[in-house]
Amino acid sequence: VQLQASGGGVVQVGESLRISCSGSGPTFSDYAVTWFRQAPGKGREFIAGISWPGTTVGYADSMKDRFTVIRGNPKNTIFLQMNNLKPDDTAVYYCAATPGPWIKRVPSEYKYWGQGTLVTVSS
Repeated sequence: VQLQASGGGVVQVGESLRISCSGSGPTFSDYAVTWFRQAPGKGREFIAGISWPGTTVGYADSMKDRFTVIRGNPKNTIFLQMNNLKPDDTAVYYCAATPGPWIKRVPSEYKYWGQGTLVTVSS
């Protein structure tokens, strides 16, 4: 499985941004995909994940009001819609995949990672 995150950039406080994760591999549509982020000097933080059927989603409590994870059509693209962005949202955003329907919140449980896309929220 290979993942590629894209769509990051510089936005102003309060703006919205949608980033995407494209996956490839013969069975990628059977994987749960999760978004993490890592701010400078901090550990990797769970944001949200979506199961391989696209019927189960999970969010970090601090993220669910402003962030939405969406499985695209075809199902090899997963989006993270981010609204009302704040300076604290500045980070490198990573997507990760694991086989099966379970959304895992710990980075060490993921074998497959995208390269990350940088989101900078400017005040």
